[in-house]
Amino acid sequence: MSEPGPAEPAASPAGAHVLIIVQNLPVPFDRRVWLECQALRAEGLAVSVVCPKGPGDPDRDVVDGVRLYKYRPYPGGAGKVGFLLEYVYSFVATAWLVAKAWRQEPITVVQACNPPDIFWPIGLFLRAWRGTKFVFDHHDLCPELYESRFPGSPRLPYWGLRLLEWCTHRSADLLISTNESYRRIAVERSGVDPADVVVVRTGPDADRLRPGDPEPSLRRGRTFLVAYLGVMGPQDGVDIVVRAADTIVHEWGRKDIAFTLIGSGDCFKDLVALRDALGLEDAVEFTGRIPDGQVHRILSTADVGLSPDPKNPLNDLSTMNKTMEYMAFGLPVVAFDLHETRVSGGEAAVYADPDSVEDYARALVGLLDDEDRRATMAGVARARVESQLAWSFQRQRYVDAYRTLVTGAPPGPWPAAPSPAAPAPGADGA
Repeated sequence: MSEPGPAEPAASPAGAHVLIIVQNLPVPFDRRVWLECQALRAEGLAVSVVCPKGPGDPDRDVVDGVRLYKYRPYPGGAGKVGFLLEYVYSFVATAWLVAKAWRQEPITVVQACNPPDIFWPIGLFLRAWRGTKFVFDHHDLCPELYESRFPGSPRLPYWGLRLLEWCTHRSADLLISTNESYRRIAVERSGVDPADVVVVRTGPDADRLRPGDPEPSLRRGRTFLVAYLGVMGPQDGVDIVVRAADTIVHEWGRKDIAFTLIGSGDCFKDLVALRDALGLEDAVEFTGRIPDGQVHRILSTADVGLSPDPKNPLNDLSTMNKTMEYMAFGLPVVAFDLHETRVSGGEAAVYADPDSVEDYARALVGLLDDEDRRATMAGVARARVESQLAWSFQRQRYVDAYRTLVTGAPPGPWPAAPSPAAPAPGADGA
């Protein structure tokens, strides 16, 4: 008998079932993966996701026609040993749920998203067993992530991560890179055929992410509101925002700026403790993860978006989703001078000297005090999203790559699926 669960979506008219593996974030919270799921569903494909649970999530769910299979996140601690144990745990939990998803419907394509680069054996096994195609969606540079989180650490883990990256790149039938820097690494570092790598940037949904009416109460009695939206890990630089707020409030005496920091992560408790130790409780608000509607209200009211990612081997080559989401709301951005951040932000951002808290604070205050410049940059920000960066420009590249991979045909309508065979007696789903 089938396990009890939510109503199942209809079978795929295109006759293809895509299963997406995510370890870093739950879905739909992972915005890029959710946009990909919606794009594939709109093309008529069946889509399933294996990912960790978020707070209160069920083991199984169906959201907008996407089947979600979720496992309890690894309960251990951080650190290098903790990461290793987490990866082993996640691999086993993922493999178990992939088997359950297969019992529900055979898998045509398995797409693994990183970090970590550990799911290529699943792709190889399914390809050898049933001819399943393996797609790698390259979200992060794991070797550079290690260098950034553990500077000065032994090099052996770094080279181990390079090996896992090489295995993942070389195992994939199709490699999807989030920007040209990642594509170059796949081609030059792993020797991937350039024809097998497609760049699909993580563009914001310009129709859903657009400014609404501001709510002055969210400024908490201050003249300006500045906002951070995103993960709060060691490499994300949120501590720089807190220290910049300390400089602005206590050294420069500015009491007219409210800081609202949205999101959570490994460093959340430490960041709140840092704020409290610096006496910034009135100026800096940590919301944790909040519903989309509340995020929309805050970003519609904010005057500036904060992208404090410090310069390191990972961040310099990575596209920061939050930067483009701020721009979708018509917000000018304050960021450090990173290569891919400049590619995204262009003239919609001001760029501080890398890793200088004081320069970041100075850039923020200077922008807040120049209303005309903010207005000009806000217009540039929204225009860049509408004309270049929005997901609508990336979506077609994504579905075209899938169509060619699955059908061998050039871009065009998906072929109709053959009539489904009757289930074997006693067959059940999972």
